[in-house]
Amino acid sequence: MPSQQAAVVAKPSADPASVPVPVAAVAPGAGVAQVPASPAAPAAARERLEVSTDVLKLTFDTEGGSLVRSELLKQVDMADKSRNFVLLDDSKERVYMAQTGLIAGAGATGAALPSHKTLMSVVPGERSLKDGANELVVRFESPDVGGVKLVKTYTLARGAYVMNVKHEAVNTGAAAVSPQLYLQLVRDGNKPPGESSFYSTFTGPSVYTEAKKYQKVEFKAIEENKVEIEKHATNGYVAMVQHYFASAWLLGDGIQRDLFMRKVDTNLYAVGMITPLDSIAPGASKSVEARMFVGPQLEKTLEATATGLELVKDYGWVTILAKPLYWLLDKLHGVIQNWGWSIVALVLLLKIAFYWLNAKAYASMAKMKAINPRITEMRERLKDKPQEMQQAMMKIYREEKINPMGGCFPIMIQIPVFIALYWVLLSSVEMRNAPWALWIHDLSSPDPFYILPVVMALTTMLQTSLNPAPPDPLQAKMMWFMPLAFSVMFFFFPAGLVMYWITNNALSIAQQWLINTRMGVPPKFHLPKF
Repeated sequence: MPSQQAAVVAKPSADPASVPVPVAAVAPGAGVAQVPASPAAPAAARERLEVSTDVLKLTFDTEGGSLVRSELLKQVDMADKSRNFVLLDDSKERVYMAQTGLIAGAGATGAALPSHKTLMSVVPGERSLKDGANELVVRFESPDVGGVKLVKTYTLARGAYVMNVKHEAVNTGAAAVSPQLYLQLVRDGNKPPGESSFYSTFTGPSVYTEAKKYQKVEFKAIEENKVEIEKHATNGYVAMVQHYFASAWLLGDGIQRDLFMRKVDTNLYAVGMITPLDSIAPGASKSVEARMFVGPQLEKTLEATATGLELVKDYGWVTILAKPLYWLLDKLHGVIQNWGWSIVALVLLLKIAFYWLNAKAYASMAKMKAINPRITEMRERLKDKPQEMQQAMMKIYREEKINPMGGCFPIMIQIPVFIALYWVLLSSVEMRNAPWALWIHDLSSPDPFYILPVVMALTTMLQTSLNPAPPDPLQAKMMWFMPLAFSVMFFFFPAGLVMYWITNNALSIAQQWLINTRMGVPPKFHLPKF
């Protein structure tokens, strides 16, 4: 067989319940020969096996021993809360599977080896985790294909979203073989069902290595063949990521692997890695221990599972601020035991931390408000002399020792912190189905009665009306249009995020009112003039 780089083949199944899957996938430049699909098995012989622990219900396909469905028993489906959330799936609506198999070594030619298209047999055993048991073992064995037999053993643990997966290649032939093991995640390029278009979260493949750290790639970049990732490593993982959830293949440090991302078929993509098993003598065997994570992006769980795995919970450029904020939020929840009130408490602590910065900003605004009548009179008097007007305005500012930007700078310093908190609340799976009080039963979904967004809009307008009106009429109008437009967006935002902004607004109004009163500038509301 001729050698071919990045050999990925997809073929649709005649079975309408199945979907196209890749036959083999290798990293560009890896120089691994394409392995043909295993001989097709009779449709009646193929079956699906369901196993369950206390947190996972998994479905395996005897074709390749692939994991084709994962139901998370501790997470509800937000579209239908009577059902559990399904992450991996192989149905007419969605394709998302974990596949493994063997391909020939670099530059090798010859017969096909057991792949994820090979029909395997299941070793009899328990199919659910019994009371008192801590482990559940599921074992698949392939027939002899190309002089090699593949034994695949999944070991699931109580309370764990990560499973051990052992691949043992047995040389049943008369000559030495040098196969390679591939581990891949195959997924369609669709956004998760119910994903809001008003805030953007990443869906797609990612890789992590010590050299290049966390790299995520959009499906569009794979489509356009613009994938730039670390191709070779001895550490790290490959993953498929979406809002709140992820799956990942993990190999131990020190094991050589080639990483790849490929388009498998129309709207079907793969991310994976390939590791060589070296030469296996006749009658001998070699095994590779891997792990697979399938579950929610619980930060402490991810950190304990593998180095860098917590990065699938992607905070972007505000990670350095978001991580300590999440830590503090988690500690508050440990005391308060309610995520909604924990959000309120966290914003209160941030307001206390930034009290003096805000005080300077509001003091500057109060001074601006106090001289507003003088500015307005001067602008009216010199409206036909713009240069003289500008000079007169600067003179007033100097006399009153006012910096026009004094109210903005202290607030701008805090913006990255509050953006980081926004991403913490948006990214944390703990908010899913988490109640606050009264009618708010899920902090990750919009307020069903739109009460919080209305309150958010009112507090935003109240805060705007307390600020000094800009002398320029156009600026004064924009000062109202921006918060109003911003408030409309919050009708589609999760309740937890809206709560955070309401709390921030309310505390800002209270502090501004207090400072204005102390400075002898009574709080006065001004309405827009359109």
